This record gives sequence, C-alpha cells and structure tokens, in this order.
Amino acid sequence: MERQHQLLSKIATNDRHGENSPYFDGWKAYDKNPFHPTDNPDGVIQMGLAENQLSADSIIDWIKKHPKASICNPEGVHMFKDIANFQDYHGLPEFRQAIAKFMGRVRGGRVTFDPDRIVMSGGATGANELIMFCLADPGDAFLVPSPYYPAFYRDLGWRTGVQIVPVDCDSSNNFQITKVALEAAYDKAQQDGINVKGLIITNPSNPLGTTLDRETLKCLLSFINEKNIHIVCDEIYAATIFSSQNFVSISEVIEEVVDCNRDLIHIVYSLSKDMGLPGFRVGIVYSYNDAVVNCGRKMSSFGLVSSQTQYLLASMLSDEEFVEDFLAESSKRLKKRHGIFTKGLEQIGISCLESKAGLFVWMNLRQLLKEQTNDGEMALWRVIVNDVKLNVSPGSSFHCVEPGWFRVCFANMDDETLEVALKRIHAFVGEQNTLSTKTKDMPSKTKCWKKNLRLSFSSRIFEEGIGSPIAMSPHSPLVRARN
Repeated sequence: MERQHQLLSKIATNDRHGENSPYFDGWKAYDKNPFHPTDNPDGVIQMGLAENQLSADSIIDWIKKHPKASICNPEGVHMFKDIANFQDYHGLPEFRQAIAKFMGRVRGGRVTFDPDRIVMSGGATGANELIMFCLADPGDAFLVPSPYYPAFYRDLGWRTGVQIVPVDCDSSNNFQITKVALEAAYDKAQQDGINVKGLIITNPSNPLGTTLDRETLKCLLSFINEKNIHIVCDEIYAATIFSSQNFVSISEVIEEVVDCNRDLIHIVYSLSKDMGLPGFRVGIVYSYNDAVVNCGRKMSSFGLVSSQTQYLLASMLSDEEFVEDFLAESSKRLKKRHGIFTKGLEQIGISCLESKAGLFVWMNLRQLLKEQTNDGEMALWRVIVNDVKLNVSPGSSFHCVEPGWFRVCFANMDDETLEVALKRIHAFVGEQNTLSTKTKDMPSKTKCWKKNLRLSFSSRIFEEGIGSPIAMSPHSPLVRARN
C-alpha cells in the first residue's frame, strides 16, 4: 500500500476526504445490508441520507405532460442536434434565466437574481469546491459554525487544501451563532498563524433544520465586513421550509445593510434538496463579486451541468404554475412527515431540536448514553446501526461539541418504511428504559451489561397514529452494546 501511495499524488492519497468518518461508515453498513420490506425486512434502514423523495410524483407528472421538454422524446428530438452540441460554459441562456427566477421565487419574490451571475457546477459539492478555489489558497481557512455538514471536509478542503476552523455552538441557546463565538474562533486562528479568508454558513442549517433570522444575518455581515473576509452562504435547503415563517436569505439582508461590501458575498445553491434532484448534479455559485463570477465560470468547465439537463429544467422551472404548486405541496408534505416522525419520538420521551426546515431532525439521545462522552456516543451509535439496523448520523461526525445528538433523515423513504423505523426505535428505547430500571435494583451487575446483555425485541409495542401493534420478528437482530 505504501509503494502504491508513492506512485500517486498527495492530493489523491491524503486522508482529507473524510470517508473514514462514522457519517460514511453508516452508509457502508446500509450498502452491505439494505432494508427491503419483503426481500430483506431485517436490513438497515437508510436514515443518514438527506434526500427529498416526497414530491417526486409531481415532477414525474409534469414530465409526462411536457414531452417536448426532453430531447429524448419524439416530441422533442428535433432539438437534439442543437442541445447535444451545446458546450458553452456560460450555460444555456434560458437555463440561467429559469434558475435565477426560481431562486427568487423560493425566497418569496422579495429579491431578484441576475442570470449573468449564475455560475454552474456539478452539484453543491462542486459549487462549494469551486468557490474555495476562487477565494482561498492552500493553508487558508474558513470559519464554519458547528455542528456542520461532515462532507465539508471533502467539499471544501480535500483538493483545495483549505482548512476548516470550527466555531463552537451548543444547546444552551439552541446552537445559535454568536458574535462572541465568532470572535473567539477568529482570534484563536490568528494566534495559531492561520489566515482566515472567510465564513461559511448553511441556512437553513444542516444538520439542525433551523434558520437564521434577519438580525443574526446582519450581525454576520457586520463581522465579515469588519474583518474584511468573505461570507459563503450555503442555501441549498431554502425551499424546504415547512413552517409559516419566511426564509430570510442573505440576498435580502444585504439590501438593508449600509456600506456592505458586496464583493465579499457569495451564495451556493442547488436543486438537489429543494427539488429532490441530486442525480441531476445542478449546483450554482451566485456571487456579487464580478471577478469571482469570471474566474468561477472558467473553473466550471470541470463540472458543467449537462446541456440535456439544462434544457429540461429550463422548461420545467419556467412553468410558473408548476413551480408555485410544487413548492407549496412539497412544504406541506415535509411538514406532515416531520410531524409524524417527531410525534412518534415524543411518545417514548425522545425530543428533537425545534426546527422549521430541512429533511431531517436533530435528535437528542443524551439520556441513553452510558457516559456523556464522544466514546459513549459512538457506543450507542454502533448499537443503533449494527443491531437496531438504522443508519443515523452521530453528532460528533458533524463536529458537535455535545455528545448524544444524532441527525436523522425522514424524507428519503415511503410511509411504510418510516413506520418500520419508528417501531424499531420504540422497541429499542423501551428495552433501554426497562434495562435502566432493572439495573437500578441490581447495582452489582450494572458493570457487566455491555458484555452479557441480549435484548430480545420480543415485546409488543403500540404507537398512536403510527400503526397496529406488532411483534418483532424472531429473526430481528439482537441489541447489544459494542466497544
């Protein structure tokens, strides 16, 4: 292996991809043993993937009604030669216009976007890397409030050499970003000789599902202007709002801030989450800095959106009636699914951080930890993934400073699979509570449970509004703690 590494580049062989993180290990467990309701009912249920599958039927219906939108249909094949030969890295004009209009619609029509500032890339992953290449040199750093997306290590730093400097946030104020935390992280980086080039925020937040209010955004703008550093706003979950409160974009706030240096403002967007189209690989960098737009457009040659995809989406996103109906229905379905899942957790005493957006919840399992440490969190996570057969993501992989938080995705499965997942959680927590009660009466045995415990899942459980009582299969995996 060492000789093989010597034949490859340092970029190819460095460990900054982050694939050894528990975040990705959970995916591997799912890939080896994926759940299927009939073929593999005891398999791992994927709850670590933030996909929006709840409104795919709306898009399928639109495609069926608009066959001309695809060059692969008889009705649209007359455009095949023009679209197949198109390779301008500016992108199809109608695509950029449709994306700009859609971005404005997602933000309630309160702001408009210039199609000429739309820079394409291969999904949000490519867009984040592209903006890093434009703004920073190897060794430079960006401040990132925690908890944050685990794959930021890959997206922002693997090939660019950019560092992440965490801005620690905690549950004392529901993980809100504060000026004090920003200043502390910035000052520490300066003391360590690290050149901070900017701040990256996700709004709405992944993994929290929370949004930043207007005053917080103004505070962040004040901070970056004072330090003369960039701010990159990852807004890829902008249309996943399911509360009555409007999403506030950085693009709105800059209109209200006097003396804001717009050359420091950049937005990353995508259709992967809002439209549920991750496979289309549509990533967007929208910068208010002319130089970044020009440089980014040159770099986008390495990750363009296919002209066929541009052509289809230009037609779809230009259909104002469809867009309005889709966004309303998607929000409605996300709200319903979020409610079903969180109420199911509440029935067994599990709480989640209050959220209003996203495709996941930030679940609090601190009461189930045997010790309030990252090791305790990882021990619980191994049980959940390997034995309960649910791929959830531990908070430590998101650089959360408090052990016991887990991100759980709820929009990437059908209703029946969600029901199975909730029943597994109910059974597991019920057994844990029973064990806790028993061990209080048997203090001499409490230290041996990790080696000897076998929880059977044999008890029947009832869930209000979730399904009828069931008996867990005798073939279901046994729950045990692992080191």
